[in-house]
Amino acid sequence: MSGSLERKMVTRGAVQLEVLAQGQGPTMVLLPSLGRGAEDFDPMADVLVAEGYRVLRPQPRGIGASSATPTYADLHDCSNDIAAIIEADGNGPAIMVGHAFGNRVSRLLATIRPDLVTGVVLVAANVGHAPSPPKVREAIRNSANPSLPDDVRLEALQFAFFAPGNDAVPWLKNWYPDVLAAQRIAGDQTARTIDYAAGKAPVLYMQPSHDPLAHAEDAVEYKAALGDRLTVIKIPQSSHAAIAEQPDFIAREIAAWAKRVAG
Repeated sequence: MSGSLERKMVTRGAVQLEVLAQGQGPTMVLLPSLGRGAEDFDPMADVLVAEGYRVLRPQPRGIGASSATPTYADLHDCSNDIAAIIEADGNGPAIMVGHAFGNRVSRLLATIRPDLVTGVVLVAANVGHAPSPPKVREAIRNSANPSLPDDVRLEALQFAFFAPGNDAVPWLKNWYPDVLAAQRIAGDQTARTIDYAAGKAPVLYMQPSHDPLAHAEDAVEYKAALGDRLTVIKIPQSSHAAIAEQPDFIAREIAAWAKRVAG
């Protein structure tokens, strides 16, 4: 990996949080999708470190060395874990990068702790006011269920996460169903209106070209709501697993936008 990778532990009350840290420069915090861990960002982290950023990748509760208990009461617990990590690192406020579920955690942190957030990047984000449709939720559950046959899981992965022609096989691995369930409950316990606007932070919305959750019409509505502080970029040949499908494109666009925000 580019830069020296460290695995640090941060304590927040009864919770121990593992953080993958590397690089020097302004801080970026990368938050993974529902039921998945920090390693999903390996390729992107390399690019962002090379672009001059300090990259922090927290493991959600129940993944890696992060405590599995207590589970999250609601989305505030998820965001407050990240606040503790940014404060412990001591490198100033961060650009938050949230993939899928990680986008809500990022937006809520920008809402409740604006002092810790200089900007928010949303990758494959469902910014609608309603939860995911039942068919999509079922596909996500099936994707993460190791007891199902691989062909059933691959069909679910292709539907929910991958654009036509993109290889879904690598995402048969590295799912954490208990974490997925806990995160989903936390999200459902928190009204979407609370985190919708990401406080007053600048926002980069990265819209996959094919995504059953992050719809183009939602991006239009979001732009109307946030106005000039929202930038929209389309990710080519990608779906909800966009960071696995187009990691270099996404990382370079994030780095370029972050430099504009800082400038």
